[in-house]
Amino acid sequence: MNESMYSQLLGAIEVRDRGGLQGPIPDFLPFPEEQRPRERLLERGPEVLSDQELLAILLNTGIRGKNVSALAAELLDRLDRENTIPPVKELIRLTGLGESKASAIVAMLEFGRRRWGTPGTRINHPQEIYSLVRHYADRRQERFICLSLSGAHEVMAVRIVTIGLVNRTIVHPREVFADPISDRASGIIVAHNHPSGKVEPSGEDDEITFRLKAAAEVLGIHFMDHVIFSQDAWFSYRQNGRFD
Repeated sequence: MNESMYSQLLGAIEVRDRGGLQGPIPDFLPFPEEQRPRERLLERGPEVLSDQELLAILLNTGIRGKNVSALAAELLDRLDRENTIPPVKELIRLTGLGESKASAIVAMLEFGRRRWGTPGTRINHPQEIYSLVRHYADRRQERFICLSLSGAHEVMAVRIVTIGLVNRTIVHPREVFADPISDRASGIIVAHNHPSGKVEPSGEDDEITFRLKAAAEVLGIHFMDHVIFSQDAWFSYRQNGRFD
């Protein structure tokens, strides 16, 4: 976008806002209006935005050489690898994330955890599992996720166990069960995304599933289900009779 086009864009925004612009110009403004995360949020609500787009709105701007979308993707990858909310001092180490932005992100994560955290959600159907993990479907690498459950099938915690390759996840039972044992969980559900969009289980998926099921029996933990999901579909081992 040349200087003339950029000036015209800013003029149009000032007219629309009727009060001029406040603060730095968000990096996503040069995109068509209907594609901007903030415009889509206003028009359709937050539920249609990806995790990366939501973070881009919070970050508001990027830095020289890294636009806000790239910075949001880098931050999202970091958050996916954490089982807890990272301290501000650790997020500051992420290129382009100063103390102010890092503090805002940590505060947002903690507020969301307190108000709308998943603990207490009761699982009665695979669709409810899908609702809890669907926001991971747009990741380009497989995320293997474990849900710790109470005896009443209420969610105690949702964690990413491992991050794999584009088309496979390598996971060991000890990694899956370490946290549920610490949680004193009565049962677990595992899930992972297929970046390809196809949710039919592979031979490797079957092997992992039945290794985990056998380990759960030894530990006395109920292995409730394994759900494979994409942005538009999901597959439940239990619902499809794969445990019989």
